[in-house]
Amino acid sequence: MLGLGGWLAAGTVQAQSSAELEAMSLRWAQAALRSAEAADLPLRMEVQIGQIDSRLKLAACAKVETYLPAGSRLWGRTRLGLRCVQGPSPWNVFLPLTVQAFGPAWVLATNVRQGEALTADDATVSEVDWAEQVSPVVARQQAWVGQEAARHLQAGQVLRQNMLRPPQLFAMGAQVKVSVSGGGFSVVSSGRAMAAGAEGANVRVRMDNGRLVSGIVNAEGVVEVP
Repeated sequence: MLGLGGWLAAGTVQAQSSAELEAMSLRWAQAALRSAEAADLPLRMEVQIGQIDSRLKLAACAKVETYLPAGSRLWGRTRLGLRCVQGPSPWNVFLPLTVQAFGPAWVLATNVRQGEALTADDATVSEVDWAEQVSPVVARQQAWVGQEAARHLQAGQVLRQNMLRPPQLFAMGAQVKVSVSGGGFSVVSSGRAMAAGAEGANVRVRMDNGRLVSGIVNAEGVVEVP
């Protein structure tokens, strides 16, 4: 996603009409997106500017700054700030903005049940709006083939990170290997998993002596305790 929170631009406006402010904001957003498009993602960016609240009565201003509010980004539904920095009566308003980012992504060709592992035949490439949802698109095929569906998925959905999870390597209550290392030594023992485990998950294990330890599951299903 485009982290453009530091962008700031100023323009001189003679008459403070809503149309002028909206046009100024559109030019600012388009310039910022062109710069990001060239330096970041191979996406076709489009921007749609909303309207300033017609009930607002803004004082004349010689210099208006356009800025992206802290914590915001030019991605999906967001907003721009406009503030008067040179005028008899300073003001600050916000303008709704929608940014679309079109590019190739993997789209499901079939339904996938929760817990099923995805295969290379489950999705095809199509152009989609990456910014339509908050969760990032899974752009590389090797990043989703073999992953499990975190919930029931339907044909036509764009594959995103929150739809997938690593495959389960052991179930809750299973006997698992535990590797404890540190200070130049490594000891492998066993215990009973207190929760199901997938690669990269942090799980607790009750050792045969009754002690509880916590560690990270590696690709072989061994719980590594530092």
